[in-house]
Amino acid sequence: MTALRHISFTTAGESHGKGLTALFDGLPAGLSLEMERDVDPELARRQGGYGRGRRMKIESDRAELLSGVRLGETLGSPLSMIIWNRDWENWTTAMSHLPPEPGENPKALRSMYLPRPGHADLVGVLKFARRDTRDILERASARETAARVACGAVAKRLLAEFGIRVGSHVTTIGPVDATRPDSLPEDLNETSDASPVRTLDGEAEARMIEAIDEAREAGDTLGGIFEVVATGVPVGLGSHVSWDRKMDGRLAGALMSIQAIKGVEVGMGMEAGRRLGSKVHDPIVRDDDDARSGGFARASNGAGGLEGGVTTGAPLVVRAAMKPISTLLKRRLPSVDLRDGSTDKAATERSDVCAVPAAAVVAEAMVALVLADAFMEKFGGDSIEEIRRNFDGYLAYLSERGWGERDVP
Repeated sequence: MTALRHISFTTAGESHGKGLTALFDGLPAGLSLEMERDVDPELARRQGGYGRGRRMKIESDRAELLSGVRLGETLGSPLSMIIWNRDWENWTTAMSHLPPEPGENPKALRSMYLPRPGHADLVGVLKFARRDTRDILERASARETAARVACGAVAKRLLAEFGIRVGSHVTTIGPVDATRPDSLPEDLNETSDASPVRTLDGEAEARMIEAIDEAREAGDTLGGIFEVVATGVPVGLGSHVSWDRKMDGRLAGALMSIQAIKGVEVGMGMEAGRRLGSKVHDPIVRDDDDARSGGFARASNGAGGLEGGVTTGAPLVVRAAMKPISTLLKRRLPSVDLRDGSTDKAATERSDVCAVPAAAVVAEAMVALVLADAFMEKFGGDSIEEIRRNFDGYLAYLSERGWGERDVP
């Protein structure tokens, strides 16, 4: 038995196809939503960051709304969007839906037969009984995340109605670690977006850029680590009662689904395994001014805003590690030709040197989608007005619990 879901989305499209489509279901009616205001800026953020490749100079992502909104407000029906690929005009033969013409120049089909280590190329052709890795890499490409970011932008818009914000910053690129400030900026994205590598550490920024330049010169790639933080999250999202309703697992699964992500931490993460319990767990204190945490607070936040699979009311903090991109321009690794079994260097494709700043934006989208799903699971209704009544009633309950015997079972 799986957990009941209230928000769902799916994406479709290939990297060099006509476009990417997204279908988003579960939105309430009455949510103010405009593509140019709410979605397109998030798509632009995904395209930024030092270390991106030439594709970002070709595309200028915009979401075209097809359904689900009338006169600036959602209808409660499925939302559908499309992001057109401008580069499609250069790929009309290679990505045609029709069989190739007799005598078609093989080069025009842009077939690839030398799978790249670390990519979906080889496992994909084996699983789906293909030989040309183009049939796999087009969908496996991180270009797909543009559609996810569009859906995440809609989820962010819903969460913002209830005072929940999601932001991110980069903490590591390659060998360079940034120093995390003791307190994060109130508007995390405004500050991190001002950096070309989306870090909060100005000194580390220069060294990160230098590391990316060195990797580019060597024809290599770099990965890194980023942190996503959600503020304003109320206590009580998620559940302890079943494995698939725990917020830890839902968030980890969503983040690990992003291309090239190889590790996820919540709060203190792996470091918790090295410390005594007294140095890990967050002391509970009273905070009668914070209704979203039920009148309680944590003296620290090593748990990252989650205990027992449920949000605590403290900021939600998750980190993810992105491996270096699999497409290497010069230091190509050995591979095997799928046509004749001969050995050669792996194929290459236009790609990025480092996409960690962009991956953090994608991760924001996935965190927002998970939070929106959990929020609707707890406060769901058919309209924004109904959800607001449910949410306000819950906050009133938390504020009125008191400390008397009536609360003791």
